Amino acid sequence: MADFAARLRKHIRLTVQLCFTALTNGYVKGFTEGTIYTGKLKNLCVPGLNCYSCPGALGACPLGSLQSAFATPGSRLPLYLIGFFLLVGSAFGRFVCGWLCPFGLIQDLLYKIPFFRKRKNLPGHRFLKWLKYAILAGFVILLPLFALDAYGIGAPYFCKYICPSGTLTAGLPLALLNEGIRASVSWLFAWKSVLLIALIILSLWVYRPFCKYLCPLGAIYGFFNPIAFRRYRVDKAACIKCAACQHACPADIQVYEKPNSMECIRCGKCKKACPHGAIR
Repeated sequence: MADFAARLRKHIRLTVQLCFTALTNGYVKGFTEGTIYTGKLKNLCVPGLNCYSCPGALGACPLGSLQSAFATPGSRLPLYLIGFFLLVGSAFGRFVCGWLCPFGLIQDLLYKIPFFRKRKNLPGHRFLKWLKYAILAGFVILLPLFALDAYGIGAPYFCKYICPSGTLTAGLPLALLNEGIRASVSWLFAWKSVLLIALIILSLWVYRPFCKYLCPLGAIYGFFNPIAFRRYRVDKAACIKCAACQHACPADIQVYEKPNSMECIRCGKCKKACPHGAIR
């Protein structure tokens, strides 16, 4: 029992990720029948990417809900969504990305596979990391608001054209399980499948490429990192700037200088690596 508890503590983040993913995608009937859950829980958002159309999803994706609010003609941004982002962001920041997002878990597991020579970031990382903010502005906000059809209705453009989480957890399972959906797949499904495959291959080589470069939800939570209730503090008296924290950080952040960087997902590796316990 003691050995089990020790192993659990060692892998506490992975345990939380697995449990939260199972909890928020626990609609077993959806996977057996190729349908989606449409009960009252779907009116509530979960913190991480969790496609509304996933057969197992019990809650709504906050990013999809945000796009739908922008795309619906005459609607105002619901106070619920504003409150949700303020509450979750101010409490956790990008802790959500590191501990509660199902697609983050998938990338973590892919990176553990001993294939390719691993690296933390892509070449040009300092420029590429801003791409997710451009996607947030363009595909999540501006296009749903202003790229309207003949009836004055927008679309959830990020979900429709980019989101690999939706393709993996919703599009592919539904296409396999539901004959009607399988018969209606188009070039768009093919495009998103190619994008998903590219990200899967990239995740075997680079740590969390989607989170670092493409995820607009991570961009939103990143704004809260410096002020979130759960944030890091470096004890300047104890820190000797040995850079052990930076070497351990999957994002290569200079934690001793920027403990609350917008790129930090709060994985905790820097705390474990610090030889003087300077990161609190």
